[in-house]
Amino acid sequence: MTESQGTYEQPYPSSPASPAHAEWPPPPPYRPGPQPEPGKKRRRGPVALLAAVAIVAAAVGGGTAYTVQELAGKDATTAVGAPAVPTAKRGDVAAIAAAVGPSVVEINATLAGGSSTGSGVIISSDGEIVTNNHVVSGASSVKVRTSDGKSYTAEVLGTDSSKDLALIKLRGAKGLKAAALGDSDAVRVGDPVVAIGSPEGLTGTVTSGIVSALNRDVTVSTDENQGQDQGGDDQWPFRFGGREFNGDTGSSTTTYKAIQTDASLNPGNSGGALFDAGGRVIGINSAMYSSGSQASSSAEAGSIGLGFAIPVNTVKSDLAALRSGGTS
Repeated sequence: MTESQGTYEQPYPSSPASPAHAEWPPPPPYRPGPQPEPGKKRRRGPVALLAAVAIVAAAVGGGTAYTVQELAGKDATTAVGAPAVPTAKRGDVAAIAAAVGPSVVEINATLAGGSSTGSGVIISSDGEIVTNNHVVSGASSVKVRTSDGKSYTAEVLGTDSSKDLALIKLRGAKGLKAAALGDSDAVRVGDPVVAIGSPEGLTGTVTSGIVSALNRDVTVSTDENQGQDQGGDDQWPFRFGGREFNGDTGSSTTTYKAIQTDASLNPGNSGGALFDAGGRVIGINSAMYSSGSQASSSAEAGSIGLGFAIPVNTVKSDLAALRSGGTS
């Protein structure tokens, strides 16, 4: 056993094959040589991670950019937001409602002579909400209920009666789901739309339809006493095509270009959102054609498929003034 070991050990270092043996040592360095491979992998890790992130970003479209912008504290509402629903679910009313429902709220305003019920759209996670001026005009207090049933007190930041827009802010709110604002200039007649609001206080009511027409001249009152009636039915009077609907608009009025839709709108939908097929806000619902032209209560009026919304690009252009506390 000892001899066989000797015969084995001696020839190995002194074997004539040692020149060939001399070629074998390089593999050990190359074997550790691949050991830098983990090092190389580690160095390439961030690159690979960035590539993976880029692929994910490509998969979700502008969503990543929108989220990063919001997390960076920038004003993402001035740009076109990412679709709220995936491409495969585009136009699916149930998918749109599930995705954007939490971004629509019910608004209850207390007035000197009664109350007003309307809707609003969350545009920031800390509780900025866009609604109609006529929903909160002249209010002594404003209460808001979110889709999960939570109630907040809100303050009016700014109003613009000439566009029938208002911006309110919830007190003590955080982590709310903000709606993505779309591009109303890209809207075409026949595009599918979804309206969400609180008609008659029925929070989160969803209706759907199409864009019936664009650039309709709708005239509304700028008098805060015209906005609501004693019963709180939010029967906002407006004029269209030379006729008065839902009451007399009075002498102080303003006219804006509206999106017309056949999605059912009823008292209380005012200030709610009109969404496109991707779940982006394209308009703020503001008026409905009533079958009772001089209706004084919701019992005498109902949607007949002619509703009007303020284009979202009008909203976006007005946000800075509303945030600065402008009142007009």
